[in-house]
Amino acid sequence: MLTLLLVGIAGFLAQLVSGTLGMGYGMTSTTALVAFGTAPAIASASAHFAQVGTSLASGVSHWRFRNVDWRTVGILAGPGVVGAVCGAVLLVSFSDGFASAWISVILFVLGLYVLVRFAFLRLGKLITDKRPGARFLAPLGLVAGFIDATGGGGWGPVATTTLLSSGRLEPRKVVGSVQMAEFAVTVAASVAFLVVLSLHGMDFGVVAGLLLGGVLAAPIGAVLARRMPPRLLGTAAGGLIVLTNGWLLLDVLGASPAVIAVVYVGLVGLLVSAGVAAVRSMREEKRINALVGEDGVSDSARARR
Repeated sequence: MLTLLLVGIAGFLAQLVSGTLGMGYGMTSTTALVAFGTAPAIASASAHFAQVGTSLASGVSHWRFRNVDWRTVGILAGPGVVGAVCGAVLLVSFSDGFASAWISVILFVLGLYVLVRFAFLRLGKLITDKRPGARFLAPLGLVAGFIDATGGGGWGPVATTTLLSSGRLEPRKVVGSVQMAEFAVTVAASVAFLVVLSLHGMDFGVVAGLLLGGVLAAPIGAVLARRMPPRLLGTAAGGLIVLTNGWLLLDVLGASPAVIAVVYVGLVGLLVSAGVAAVRSMREEKRINALVGEDGVSDSARARR
């Protein structure tokens, strides 16, 4: 009962992050399941089964708040489905030991990317007169779908951060469109897992816990996407995923306590630096936005004279 409660909380927090940033549900929930001792392929399958419901709830919530660009969804989802099916088949073919190391590496790298992306880098400049095209979206969907299925998560970190960096779509519509396209990708990955994976050992109570927690968090995430500072939440989510999967990866590699201690001192130092950088960037962006707002008011006043 306690495990199911913790899984439900993990699903809630995972979808809260995912609905706000357009990423994080698969990474967070798969990380939690692997940490609880679930086999890697089963963990990825469970996360995807639960994500069918949470991605639909999140997509509908974003649609209601007008956060969805349907052209982007249509182009992104098709190749994403192909990549997800290929990734699911490949993951099931791995041995448990290799799959554990593979997922830990993928999630650690993705977490590190999210951490660095939101703490240290610019979040992109909006270019409203240049929309993302098929040559950009199709390869992006294919790669994101493949990584998502093989790593137990990754659709959001790859698709959302790339779209944000391109500056070709309004940030809230990036999040909403990626979340809506994720529903099709998640359904495809789940069907592929059903076909190629023996469901022996699958605990559908865990799936239900992830699903319930995620559905409850979906509308909250859609609201926070319009109000929550992306840098703050992205840095926190990336840091949590790095710390957890760093521990899992070191355990798979059989690292000594001394090596683990040294690595974690370095990781904690990185997280502290990331937090400080994120706060500084938020303050600087707030200052720049205030100056831009003042210039806009001045221009309007001059125009009325």
